[in-house]
Amino acid sequence: MFRRNRADREFRETQRAGQAVLAMHTELPLPDSSGTHAAPTPAAPESTVVPDFLPADFRAPSRQDVSGFMMRWDLPLIVDGEVHQCHCGAYRNWIVFNMRDDSVWLRCESGHETKEARLDTAWYNRNSGPVDRFHPTLDEGLRHLGQ
Repeated sequence: MFRRNRADREFRETQRAGQAVLAMHTELPLPDSSGTHAAPTPAAPESTVVPDFLPADFRAPSRQDVSGFMMRWDLPLIVDGEVHQCHCGAYRNWIVFNMRDDSVWLRCESGHETKEARLDTAWYNRNSGPVDRFHPTLDEGLRHLGQ
């Protein structure tokens, strides 16, 4: 009991200290400190300004730059409480595509593709991992995923 009270007290003290630090920075405008400097420093020429963004070669493509994303789904796919099954009988080892227009498509091992209206981009983002590779063609992406 005493340990929890001590921890609560320390937490409240830390919160108060953080609030005091934040309160110090709410004063605007900042105090003028020009009296302490003898002469203002000359402005740097515009040619030496370094841009904030990475060069184009180092940037990852944005969502609008790619046709879509794909991931493997090896387990049975359960949508609205029922196992989703292809017309060929496959119910696992799916490739899930999330297209640029926010539609989700499923592809079974046999190559049958169908649009799944009950899944959306939010579902895809919750269940997919980070993007590990970009592929220029669909065939290369499928080969990377083992199909």
